[in-house]
Amino acid sequence: MSKNAKQTSSRVATLAAETLQNDRSSQVAKSLAASALSQRNGDKQTGAKMEDVAARVLASDRYADETRELAASVLAQANKQR
Repeated sequence: MSKNAKQTSSRVATLAAETLQNDRSSQVAKSLAASALSQRNGDKQTGAKMEDVAARVLASDRYADETRELAASVLAQANKQR
């Protein structure tokens, strides 16, 4: 299985950290933020479950722009063969 070598940018990592610290952030946003931060360094990539969550967020217009940005970052780091 091929690996995706992309990593979370510093700007998205900052957004993810702010999301995790914000009590008003949704659970979905916090999950995406945690996934994005875990991929900041190293060779981790998005798992199938988070890939599905991120795809659903991007397909919906009910989420905030920040949540959608986190979803896009997480999805960009998914396994390309899945």
